[in-house]
This record gives sequence, C-alpha cells and structure tokens, in this order.
Amino acid sequence: MNLEKLMTPAVDLAEDAGRAILEVYATDFDVQSKGDDSPLTQADLAAHRRIAAGLEALTPDIPIISEESGLPPFELRRTWPRYWLIDPLDGTREFVNRNGEFTVNIALIEGRRPVLGVVHVPVQARTYVGCEGHGAELRVAGTPPEPIRVAETSGERVRVVGSRSHRGKSLDAFLAALDDCGLAPELVAMGSSLKFCVVAEGRADVYPRLGPTSEWDTAAAQAVVEQAGGAVLRLDGNPLSYNEKEQILNPDFVVVGPADRDWLALIPERE
Repeated sequence: MNLEKLMTPAVDLAEDAGRAILEVYATDFDVQSKGDDSPLTQADLAAHRRIAAGLEALTPDIPIISEESGLPPFELRRTWPRYWLIDPLDGTREFVNRNGEFTVNIALIEGRRPVLGVVHVPVQARTYVGCEGHGAELRVAGTPPEPIRVAETSGERVRVVGSRSHRGKSLDAFLAALDDCGLAPELVAMGSSLKFCVVAEGRADVYPRLGPTSEWDTAAAQAVVEQAGGAVLRLDGNPLSYNEKEQILNPDFVVVGPADRDWLALIPERE
C-alpha cells in the first residue's frame, strides 16, 4: 500500500471534518453524555459522519473504527491486517470550554502499529501529519508543509506536557521526581492529542500519560511523534500497540522526544 498517496486525502477529510466542527462551535450547541459520562456534541457526530463517508469512498476495502460508532467484536477485528482508527473530535471538554485545544484524529493501523496519522486543529488551521516512509510535517493553511522533528536534547529545565482537563496526582509525582533530580520541570498545559504534537515539533520534551486513554485517542498522534523521531512507550519499554485485546483502553505510557535521558526510570512507582 502506498501510504503517501493516502496522506493528502486523509488531511482533506480531517480538515473537512474540522469545518463541520467549527460550524457547531459557533453556535449555542447542546452537550449530551455518553455511557462513560464523557461529553458528546453535535460536532462529534457531524465530524464522524464526514470522515466515515470519506474513508469508505477512499478505501472501501479497509474497515473503520470510530469513537462515535460501535466497536466491532474482537474476534472479527483481530483478523484485520489494517484498519482506520478515528476520533472525530478529540478533546470534547476543550471544545465545550471553548479553548480551541481540540483536534480531529485519523490514523491508519497496520500490523498493530499506526503507520499514518493526521491530527488537525480546526481553530488554529494547523494539521500535523506522520507517514511511514515520508516523515512528519506541519501544514498550516496557506503555507507549504514544513518538516518537524523532536528536540535533540532536553535542557536542565525539562518541558513536561500535562493535560489541561485531566491533571492528577500521577503527574504531580512525576514533576516532583524531576525536581528531586535537579531538573526543574516546566509544565506545558495542553488539551487533546495536541500534547503529543508539541513533543513532535520540539516544543516539549516528554509527556507522561499515567491514566486512562483509548486507542482512538492516541493512534494518529503517535504516528506523528514516531515519524518525527520520538517514541510512545509503555512503562515496560515497548511501543504502544493496537488491536491486541478485546478492550481498547491503553496502558500507561510516556511520549518521549529527545532520547538523552532515561525517561521511564523517572516515572515514580504507583501506589
């Protein structure tokens, strides 16, 4: 499969979904609750419909999993050699709070790995792309694509990305561990999969995610980070992988930019 031929169509679909989201963003939209009590808006559903229809037309032989559709049985999906994994609106809380830090995520999974990822930021008109064999780039409306890379080294003041909406004791413990090592951490608060992207473009060094996420939350941005020279590692040191179990909750992981420190060794032991 020629992944590079899928890049621009996937970007176009993400940006089209972004326009549908912004149409709702400009209104007094209603907020519902899903089964896990997370928020759901008309924007999530509108973006889902546009992306799903576009992917079905683009690659009719490749299955699709979306946060806003039912999860196929594991016995079926475990046989898929590849599939699209999408989160039509990642960061719905950021959307509801109107801070602009929400994204559209589209990933192609092949062999349990994200090999193509698109993370579109509708409010900023920015799109991050990671494609195996091509690398990672940032597309800003009206300008040519620009290659991006993780930072080569981290400074004494380590830039740590943390969730704007889900900060917890585990992040505080990690910051304290860095402080104990004399690294004086600087917290970069961010929402949605943008947390990965600021590592991918070298504006932060590390993002520890020591709490629940689902596979559609992470796949697209993981492709961006990995193609930018970084890594997304479980706490056992292996890369975060996909479609290997019935549930699609991720284990704890760390997004790593510069490889000049043993970041996993700095993760405090969980109580």
